[in-house]
Amino acid sequence: MNLQKRLQMKPGSTTAGDILPKPARPQAQHPTSFQFGDHVMVGKIKQECQRRAAEDEAFYRADSLETRADLAPRVGTLIRDVSGEFGHHLTENEIRQLGSELLDDIYGLGPLEYLMADPTISDILINGHDQIYIERNGQIEKSDISFVSEDHLRNKVERMLYGAGRRVDEASPLVDARLPDGSRINIIIPPLALNGITVSIRKFPEQHLRAKDMIIMGTMVEPMFEFLDLAIKSKLNILICGGTGSGKTTTLNMLSGCIPDDERIVTIEDSAELRLQQPHVVRLETRPPNAEGLGEITQRDLLRNALRMRPDRIIIGEVRGSEVLDMLQAMNTGHDGSMATIHANNPRDSISRLELMINLSGINLSGKAVQRQIVSALDLIIHIDRCGDGVRRIVSITELTGSEKDTIVLQEIFTYEPLAVPHYGKKGIFKATGIRPDCGNKPACVTNIDLAAIFNCEIEV
Repeated sequence: MNLQKRLQMKPGSTTAGDILPKPARPQAQHPTSFQFGDHVMVGKIKQECQRRAAEDEAFYRADSLETRADLAPRVGTLIRDVSGEFGHHLTENEIRQLGSELLDDIYGLGPLEYLMADPTISDILINGHDQIYIERNGQIEKSDISFVSEDHLRNKVERMLYGAGRRVDEASPLVDARLPDGSRINIIIPPLALNGITVSIRKFPEQHLRAKDMIIMGTMVEPMFEFLDLAIKSKLNILICGGTGSGKTTTLNMLSGCIPDDERIVTIEDSAELRLQQPHVVRLETRPPNAEGLGEITQRDLLRNALRMRPDRIIIGEVRGSEVLDMLQAMNTGHDGSMATIHANNPRDSISRLELMINLSGINLSGKAVQRQIVSALDLIIHIDRCGDGVRRIVSITELTGSEKDTIVLQEIFTYEPLAVPHYGKKGIFKATGIRPDCGNKPACVTNIDLAAIFNCEIEV
Protein backbone atom coordinates (compact mmCIF):
# COMPACT_ATOMS: atom_id res chain seq x y z
CA MET A 1 0.00 0.00 0.00
CA ASN A 2 1.50 3.37 -0.97
CA LEU A 3 1.90 6.34 1.35
CA GLN A 4 -0.99 8.32 -0.18
CA LYS A 5 -3.45 5.51 0.49
CA ARG A 6 -2.13 5.11 4.06
CA LEU A 7 -2.80 8.79 4.74
CA GLN A 8 -6.39 8.38 3.47
CA MET A 9 -7.16 5.53 5.88
CA LYS A 10 -9.33 5.93 8.94
CA PRO A 11 -7.36 5.72 12.20
CA GLY A 12 -7.25 2.10 13.31
CA SER A 13 -8.19 0.76 9.82
CA THR A 14 -6.12 -2.13 8.49
CA THR A 15 -7.91 -3.24 5.28
CA ALA A 16 -8.08 -1.78 1.81
CA GLY A 17 -11.85 -1.62 2.10
CA ASP A 18 -11.47 1.12 4.71
CA ILE A 19 -9.60 3.48 2.38
CA LEU A 20 -11.42 6.80 2.06
CA PRO A 21 -12.29 8.25 -1.37
CA LYS A 22 -10.25 11.15 -2.71
CA PRO A 23 -11.15 14.61 -1.41
CA ALA A 24 -12.68 15.56 -4.79
CA ARG A 25 -15.48 13.07 -4.15
CA PRO A 26 -16.28 13.32 -0.47
CA GLN A 27 -18.46 10.69 1.12
CA ALA A 28 -20.61 11.10 4.20
CA GLN A 29 -18.92 9.90 7.36
CA HIS A 30 -20.47 8.26 10.40
CA PRO A 31 -20.84 11.00 13.04
CA THR A 32 -18.75 9.01 15.51
CA SER A 33 -15.82 8.47 13.15
CA PHE A 34 -12.58 10.26 14.04
CA GLN A 35 -10.78 12.28 11.40
CA PHE A 36 -7.37 13.96 11.49
CA GLY A 37 -7.53 16.80 14.03
CA ASP A 38 -10.49 15.39 15.97
CA HIS A 39 -8.27 14.88 19.01
CA VAL A 40 -8.42 18.68 19.41
CA MET A 41 -12.21 18.50 19.73
CA VAL A 42 -11.97 15.58 22.16
CA GLY A 43 -9.55 17.67 24.24
CA LYS A 44 -12.09 20.50 24.34
CA ILE A 45 -14.84 18.08 25.38
CA LYS A 46 -12.64 16.67 28.16
CA GLN A 47 -11.71 20.17 29.36
CA GLU A 48 -15.37 21.21 29.52
CA CYS A 49 -16.28 18.01 31.37
CA GLN A 50 -13.49 18.68 33.87
CA ARG A 51 -14.75 22.23 34.38
CA ARG A 52 -18.35 21.13 35.01
CA ALA A 53 -17.32 18.25 37.25
CA ALA A 54 -15.08 20.60 39.26
CA GLU A 55 -18.02 22.95 39.79
CA ASP A 56 -20.32 20.09 40.83
CA GLU A 57 -19.75 19.35 44.51
CA ALA A 58 -21.36 15.94 44.08
CA PHE A 59 -18.34 14.80 42.06
CA TYR A 60 -15.58 16.09 44.31
CA ARG A 61 -16.94 15.97 47.84
CA ALA A 62 -14.13 14.62 50.00
CA ASP A 63 -16.50 12.79 52.34
CA SER A 64 -18.63 11.30 49.57
CA LEU A 65 -19.39 7.60 50.02
CA GLU A 66 -19.86 7.05 46.30
CA THR A 67 -17.38 4.64 44.78
CA ARG A 68 -15.76 4.89 41.37
CA ALA A 69 -18.34 2.43 40.03
CA ASP A 70 -21.20 4.55 41.44
CA LEU A 71 -19.92 7.68 39.69
CA ALA A 72 -19.19 6.04 36.34
CA PRO A 73 -22.77 6.31 34.94
CA ARG A 74 -23.02 9.99 35.97
CA VAL A 75 -19.68 10.74 34.32
CA GLY A 76 -20.84 8.96 31.16
CA THR A 77 -24.00 11.09 31.08
CA LEU A 78 -21.92 14.24 31.49
CA ILE A 79 -19.67 13.28 28.57
CA ARG A 80 -22.67 12.56 26.31
CA ASP A 81 -24.29 15.89 27.19
CA VAL A 82 -21.12 17.90 26.55
CA SER A 83 -20.19 16.09 23.33
CA GLY A 84 -23.76 16.61 22.09
CA GLU A 85 -23.52 20.34 22.78
CA PHE A 86 -20.28 20.43 20.80
CA GLY A 87 -21.98 18.55 17.96
CA HIS A 88 -19.36 15.83 18.14
CA HIS A 89 -20.89 12.53 19.28
CA LEU A 90 -18.51 9.90 20.63
CA THR A 91 -18.65 6.12 20.44
CA GLU A 92 -19.36 4.11 23.59
CA ASN A 93 -15.73 2.98 23.62
CA GLU A 94 -14.53 6.59 23.46
CA ILE A 95 -16.97 7.57 26.21
CA ARG A 96 -15.63 4.79 28.43
CA GLN A 97 -12.04 5.86 27.81
CA LEU A 98 -12.74 9.52 28.47
CA GLY A 99 -14.83 8.58 31.50
CA SER A 100 -11.93 6.58 32.92
CA GLU A 101 -9.65 9.61 32.55
CA LEU A 102 -12.18 11.85 34.29
CA LEU A 103 -12.59 9.36 37.14
CA ASP A 104 -8.80 9.29 37.50
CA ASP A 105 -8.99 13.06 37.84
CA ILE A 106 -11.76 12.87 40.46
CA TYR A 107 -10.28 10.07 42.56
CA GLY A 108 -6.63 10.88 41.95
CA LEU A 109 -4.73 14.14 42.11
CA GLY A 110 -6.25 15.56 38.96
CA PRO A 111 -3.79 17.58 36.86
CA LEU A 112 -1.03 16.61 39.30
CA GLU A 113 -1.17 12.91 38.42
CA TYR A 114 1.31 13.37 35.56
CA LEU A 115 3.71 15.37 37.74
CA MET A 116 3.50 12.91 40.63
CA ALA A 117 4.32 10.04 38.27
CA ASP A 118 7.46 11.77 36.93
CA PRO A 119 10.44 10.40 38.93
CA THR A 120 12.66 13.34 37.91
CA ILE A 121 10.44 15.84 39.78
CA SER A 122 11.26 16.33 43.47
CA ASP A 123 8.96 19.25 44.38
CA ILE A 124 5.60 20.52 43.12
CA LEU A 125 4.78 24.11 44.09
CA ILE A 126 1.26 25.43 43.48
CA ASN A 127 0.63 29.19 43.75
CA GLY A 128 -3.08 29.36 42.99
CA HIS A 129 -4.92 27.20 40.48
CA ASP A 130 -3.14 28.51 37.39
CA GLN A 131 0.49 28.62 38.56
CA ILE A 132 2.22 25.28 39.10
CA TYR A 133 6.00 25.14 39.40
CA ILE A 134 8.18 22.05 39.62
CA GLU A 135 11.71 21.34 40.75
CA ARG A 136 13.66 19.01 38.51
CA ASN A 137 17.35 18.23 39.04
CA GLY A 138 17.61 21.02 41.58
CA GLN A 139 16.20 23.70 39.24
CA ILE A 140 12.73 25.28 39.48
CA GLU A 141 10.66 25.71 36.30
CA LYS A 142 7.07 26.62 35.49
CA SER A 143 4.79 23.80 34.40
CA ASP A 144 2.19 24.15 31.63
CA ILE A 145 -0.32 22.22 33.77
CA SER A 146 -3.06 24.01 35.71
CA PHE A 147 -6.34 23.43 37.54
CA VAL A 148 -9.65 24.42 35.99
CA SER A 149 -10.43 26.91 38.76
CA GLU A 150 -9.70 27.76 42.38
CA ASP A 151 -12.70 25.61 43.37
CA HIS A 152 -11.22 22.70 41.44
CA LEU A 153 -7.96 23.07 43.36
CA ARG A 154 -9.85 23.41 46.67
CA ASN A 155 -11.78 20.21 45.97
CA LYS A 156 -8.58 18.28 45.24
CA VAL A 157 -6.92 19.67 48.38
CA GLU A 158 -9.85 18.61 50.55
CA ARG A 159 -9.82 15.12 49.02
CA MET A 160 -6.07 14.79 49.68
CA LEU A 161 -6.49 15.84 53.30
CA TYR A 162 -9.57 13.69 53.87
CA GLY A 163 -7.53 10.59 53.10
CA ALA A 164 -4.81 11.79 55.48
CA GLY A 165 -7.24 12.51 58.31
CA ARG A 166 -6.47 16.24 58.27
CA ARG A 167 -8.55 19.33 57.42
CA VAL A 168 -8.05 22.89 56.25
CA ASP A 169 -10.53 25.74 56.77
CA GLU A 170 -10.72 29.27 58.13
CA ALA A 171 -10.20 28.01 61.66
CA SER A 172 -7.16 25.98 60.59
CA PRO A 173 -5.84 27.68 57.43
CA LEU A 174 -2.52 25.86 57.22
CA VAL A 175 -1.73 22.17 57.51
CA ASP A 176 1.01 19.57 57.03
CA ALA A 177 0.06 16.09 55.88
CA ARG A 178 1.37 12.97 54.21
CA LEU A 179 0.00 11.48 51.00
CA PRO A 180 -0.47 7.70 50.63
CA ASP A 181 2.75 7.40 48.59
CA GLY A 182 4.73 9.03 51.41
CA SER A 183 5.02 12.48 49.83
CA ARG A 184 4.88 15.41 52.22
CA ILE A 185 2.33 18.15 51.57
CA ASN A 186 1.93 21.62 53.05
CA ILE A 187 -1.21 23.66 52.37
CA ILE A 188 -2.05 27.27 53.22
CA ILE A 189 -5.27 28.94 52.11
CA PRO A 190 -6.62 32.52 51.92
CA PRO A 191 -6.70 34.92 53.63
CA LEU A 192 -3.20 33.91 54.74
CA ALA A 193 -2.20 33.07 51.15
CA LEU A 194 -2.91 36.18 49.11
CA ASN A 195 -2.50 34.59 45.67
CA GLY A 196 -4.95 31.76 46.31
CA ILE A 197 -4.54 28.27 47.73
CA THR A 198 -0.83 27.50 48.00
CA VAL A 199 0.35 23.89 48.04
CA SER A 200 3.89 22.54 48.41
CA ILE A 201 4.45 18.85 47.73
CA ARG A 202 7.79 17.21 48.51
CA LYS A 203 8.15 13.92 46.67
CA PHE A 204 10.51 11.17 47.76
CA PRO A 205 12.19 8.55 45.60
CA GLU A 206 10.23 5.33 45.26
CA GLN A 207 13.37 3.41 46.13
CA HIS A 208 15.50 4.06 49.18
CA LEU A 209 18.69 5.89 48.10
CA ARG A 210 21.74 3.92 49.14
CA ALA A 211 25.24 5.19 49.83
CA LYS A 212 26.50 4.22 46.37
CA ASP A 213 23.62 6.14 44.77
CA MET A 214 24.58 9.30 46.67
CA ILE A 215 28.24 8.81 45.78
CA ILE A 216 27.32 8.55 42.09
CA MET A 217 25.13 11.66 42.40
CA GLY A 218 28.07 13.58 43.87
CA THR A 219 26.52 14.08 47.32
CA MET A 220 29.63 12.68 48.97
CA VAL A 221 32.70 10.52 48.24
CA GLU A 222 33.51 7.03 49.44
CA PRO A 223 35.98 7.94 52.23
CA MET A 224 33.34 10.23 53.77
CA PHE A 225 30.80 7.42 53.79
CA GLU A 226 33.31 4.97 55.25
CA PHE A 227 33.86 7.39 58.14
CA LEU A 228 30.11 7.94 58.65
CA ASP A 229 29.48 4.20 58.51
CA LEU A 230 32.13 3.74 61.19
CA ALA A 231 30.63 6.58 63.24
CA ILE A 232 27.12 5.09 63.17
CA LYS A 233 28.30 1.60 64.05
CA SER A 234 30.32 3.21 66.88
CA LYS A 235 27.06 4.75 68.13
CA LEU A 236 28.03 8.40 67.72
CA ASN A 237 25.18 10.90 68.06
CA ILE A 238 24.73 12.79 64.81
CA LEU A 239 22.90 16.00 63.88
CA ILE A 240 22.24 16.76 60.19
CA CYS A 241 21.78 20.44 59.33
CA GLY A 242 20.91 22.28 56.14
CA GLY A 243 18.37 24.54 54.49
CA THR A 244 14.92 23.69 53.16
CA GLY A 245 15.13 21.13 50.36
CA SER A 246 18.84 20.53 50.88
CA GLY A 247 18.43 16.77 51.35
CA LYS A 248 18.53 16.35 55.14
CA THR A 249 15.84 13.66 55.27
CA THR A 250 17.33 11.78 52.31
CA THR A 251 20.73 11.80 54.00
CA LEU A 252 19.20 10.66 57.29
CA ASN A 253 17.45 7.82 55.46
CA MET A 254 20.68 6.75 53.82
CA LEU A 255 22.70 6.85 57.05
CA SER A 256 20.03 4.88 58.92
CA GLY A 257 20.84 1.97 56.64
CA CYS A 258 24.15 1.60 58.51
CA ILE A 259 22.37 0.75 61.78
CA PRO A 260 22.64 -2.98 62.59
CA ASP A 261 19.47 -5.03 62.11
CA ASP A 262 19.46 -6.32 65.68
CA GLU A 263 18.74 -2.91 67.23
CA ARG A 264 15.36 -1.47 68.19
CA ILE A 265 14.82 1.93 66.55
CA VAL A 266 12.10 4.46 67.37
CA THR A 267 11.45 7.27 64.86
CA ILE A 268 9.58 10.46 65.77
CA GLU A 269 8.28 12.81 63.05
CA ASP A 270 5.73 15.52 62.40
CA SER A 271 4.88 13.91 59.06
CA ALA A 272 6.29 10.43 58.58
CA GLU A 273 8.91 10.54 55.82
CA LEU A 274 11.65 8.21 56.98
CA ARG A 275 11.83 4.80 55.35
CA LEU A 276 14.09 2.69 57.53
CA GLN A 277 14.91 -0.75 56.19
CA GLN A 278 15.62 -2.49 59.50
CA PRO A 279 13.12 -5.12 60.72
CA HIS A 280 12.66 -3.67 64.24
CA VAL A 281 11.43 -0.10 63.74
CA VAL A 282 8.68 1.69 65.68
CA ARG A 283 7.33 4.73 63.81
CA LEU A 284 5.65 7.53 65.76
CA GLU A 285 3.91 10.56 64.25
CA THR A 286 2.55 13.71 65.90
CA ARG A 287 -1.15 14.60 65.89
CA PRO A 288 -2.59 18.11 65.47
CA PRO A 289 -5.39 19.40 67.70
CA ASN A 290 -8.98 18.69 66.70
CA ALA A 291 -11.62 21.27 65.83
CA GLU A 292 -12.02 22.11 69.53
CA GLY A 293 -8.28 22.62 69.96
CA LEU A 294 -7.87 19.39 71.96
CA GLY A 295 -6.00 16.15 71.52
CA GLU A 296 -2.69 17.49 70.21
CA ILE A 297 0.30 15.17 70.54
CA THR A 298 3.66 16.91 70.05
CA GLN A 299 7.11 15.57 69.28
CA ARG A 300 8.03 16.22 72.90
CA ASP A 301 5.16 14.01 74.06
CA LEU A 302 6.25 11.25 71.71
CA LEU A 303 9.90 11.57 72.71
CA ARG A 304 9.08 11.25 76.39
CA ASN A 305 6.97 8.19 75.66
CA ALA A 306 9.70 6.71 73.43
CA LEU A 307 12.09 6.66 76.39
CA ARG A 308 9.77 4.11 78.02
CA MET A 309 9.77 1.88 74.94
CA ARG A 310 13.27 0.45 75.42
CA PRO A 311 14.80 1.93 72.24
CA ASP A 312 18.42 1.31 71.26
CA ARG A 313 18.35 4.41 69.07
CA ILE A 314 15.98 7.33 68.66
CA ILE A 315 15.70 9.16 65.35
CA ILE A 316 13.90 12.51 65.20
CA GLY A 317 12.87 13.65 61.73
CA GLU A 318 13.37 17.33 62.55
CA VAL A 319 14.12 19.13 65.80
CA ARG A 320 12.15 22.36 65.89
CA GLY A 321 10.97 23.11 69.42
CA SER A 322 10.92 22.22 73.08
CA GLU A 323 11.67 18.55 72.39
CA VAL A 324 15.33 19.51 71.87
CA LEU A 325 16.21 19.27 75.57
CA ASP A 326 14.55 15.86 75.88
CA MET A 327 16.50 14.74 72.81
CA LEU A 328 19.83 15.86 74.28
CA GLN A 329 19.02 14.19 77.60
CA ALA A 330 18.14 10.97 75.78
CA MET A 331 21.48 11.07 73.96
CA ASN A 332 23.17 11.59 77.32
CA THR A 333 21.39 8.75 79.11
CA GLY A 334 22.16 5.56 77.23
CA HIS A 335 20.62 6.12 73.79
CA ASP A 336 23.88 6.54 71.91
CA GLY A 337 23.76 6.42 68.13
CA SER A 338 20.68 8.63 67.91
CA MET A 339 20.20 11.04 65.00
CA ALA A 340 18.14 14.11 64.11
CA THR A 341 17.94 16.92 61.56
CA ILE A 342 17.67 20.67 62.05
CA HIS A 343 17.22 23.69 59.80
CA ALA A 344 20.47 25.69 59.89
CA ASN A 345 22.91 27.24 57.41
CA ASN A 346 26.07 25.69 58.88
CA PRO A 347 27.27 23.69 61.91
CA ARG A 348 27.88 26.79 64.02
CA ASP A 349 24.36 28.08 63.30
CA SER A 350 22.89 24.70 64.24
CA ILE A 351 24.51 25.03 67.69
CA SER A 352 23.01 28.50 68.05
CA ARG A 353 19.58 27.17 67.07
CA LEU A 354 19.79 24.39 69.64
CA GLU A 355 20.69 26.92 72.34
CA LEU A 356 17.84 29.19 71.28
CA MET A 357 15.27 26.37 71.28
CA ILE A 358 16.37 25.30 74.77
CA ASN A 359 16.00 28.86 76.04
CA LEU A 360 12.55 29.17 74.44
CA SER A 361 11.38 25.87 75.94
CA GLY A 362 10.86 27.55 79.32
CA ILE A 363 13.62 25.61 81.08
CA ASN A 364 15.75 27.88 83.24
CA LEU A 365 19.33 26.81 82.47
CA SER A 366 22.50 28.86 82.40
CA GLY A 367 24.45 29.23 79.18
CA LYS A 368 27.20 27.00 80.57
CA ALA A 369 24.72 24.25 81.43
CA VAL A 370 23.17 24.40 77.97
CA GLN A 371 26.59 24.13 76.34
CA ARG A 372 27.53 21.16 78.52
CA GLN A 373 24.33 19.40 77.50
CA ILE A 374 25.02 19.96 73.80
CA VAL A 375 28.72 19.01 73.93
CA SER A 376 28.15 15.84 75.95
CA ALA A 377 25.20 14.76 73.76
CA LEU A 378 26.37 15.43 70.20
CA ASP A 379 29.44 13.98 68.49
CA LEU A 380 29.09 15.01 64.84
CA ILE A 381 27.28 17.63 62.76
CA ILE A 382 26.77 16.92 59.06
CA HIS A 383 26.04 19.96 56.91
CA ILE A 384 24.34 19.29 53.57
CA ASP A 385 23.60 22.03 51.06
CA ARG A 386 22.03 22.46 47.64
CA CYS A 387 24.82 23.92 45.54
CA GLY A 388 24.48 26.33 42.64
CA ASP A 389 24.41 23.53 40.06
CA GLY A 390 21.41 21.96 41.83
CA VAL A 391 23.36 19.02 43.31
CA ARG A 392 22.90 18.34 47.02
CA ARG A 393 26.30 17.84 48.66
CA ILE A 394 27.60 17.12 52.13
CA VAL A 395 29.76 20.23 52.41
CA SER A 396 31.03 19.63 55.93
CA ILE A 397 31.39 16.95 58.60
CA THR A 398 32.28 18.57 61.90
CA GLU A 399 33.11 17.23 65.33
CA LEU A 400 32.20 18.81 68.67
CA THR A 401 35.30 18.63 70.89
CA GLY A 402 34.33 20.66 73.98
CA SER A 403 33.81 24.25 75.07
CA GLU A 404 36.14 27.14 75.83
CA LYS A 405 35.16 30.55 77.22
CA ASP A 406 31.42 30.16 76.58
CA THR A 407 32.00 28.88 73.05
CA ILE A 408 31.55 25.33 71.79
CA VAL A 409 34.69 24.19 69.95
CA LEU A 410 34.17 22.62 66.54
CA GLN A 411 36.74 21.00 64.29
CA GLU A 412 36.04 20.14 60.68
CA ILE A 413 36.92 16.64 59.52
CA PHE A 414 35.71 16.75 55.90
CA THR A 415 34.84 19.68 53.70
CA TYR A 416 33.74 20.48 50.15
CA GLU A 417 35.36 23.36 48.28
CA PRO A 418 33.93 24.49 44.91
CA LEU A 419 36.49 25.15 42.20
CA ALA A 420 36.88 28.79 41.20
CA VAL A 421 37.03 27.67 37.56
CA PRO A 422 35.40 24.27 36.86
CA HIS A 423 37.41 22.11 34.47
CA TYR A 424 36.93 18.77 32.71
CA GLY A 425 33.45 18.55 34.21
CA LYS A 426 34.82 18.79 37.77
CA LYS A 427 33.15 21.43 39.93
CA GLY A 428 34.64 20.98 43.39
CA ILE A 429 36.85 19.02 45.75
CA PHE A 430 35.84 16.82 48.67
CA LYS A 431 38.76 16.60 51.03
CA ALA A 432 39.70 15.65 54.56
CA THR A 433 41.25 18.32 56.74
CA GLY A 434 43.85 15.82 57.99
CA ILE A 435 42.53 15.97 61.56
CA ARG A 436 41.79 12.62 63.14
CA PRO A 437 38.64 13.13 65.23
CA ASP A 438 38.62 12.52 68.96
CA CYS A 439 35.37 10.57 68.58
CA GLY A 440 37.37 8.06 66.52
CA ASN A 441 38.61 6.63 69.82
CA LYS A 442 35.17 5.19 70.60
CA PRO A 443 34.85 1.41 70.12
CA ALA A 444 33.63 0.45 66.68
CA CYS A 445 32.09 -2.61 65.13
CA VAL A 446 34.23 -2.13 62.01
CA THR A 447 38.01 -2.34 62.26
CA ASN A 448 39.15 -3.27 58.75
CA ILE A 449 39.23 0.32 57.47
CA ASP A 450 42.34 2.26 56.51
CA LEU A 451 41.80 5.33 58.70
CA ALA A 452 44.92 7.04 57.39
CA ALA A 453 43.54 6.94 53.84
CA ILE A 454 40.17 8.28 55.01
CA PHE A 455 41.55 11.27 56.91
CA ASN A 456 43.92 12.30 54.10
CA CYS A 457 41.64 12.03 51.06
CA GLU A 458 41.19 14.69 48.38
CA ILE A 459 38.79 13.88 45.52
CA GLU A 460 37.53 16.12 42.70
CA VAL A 461 33.91 15.72 41.57
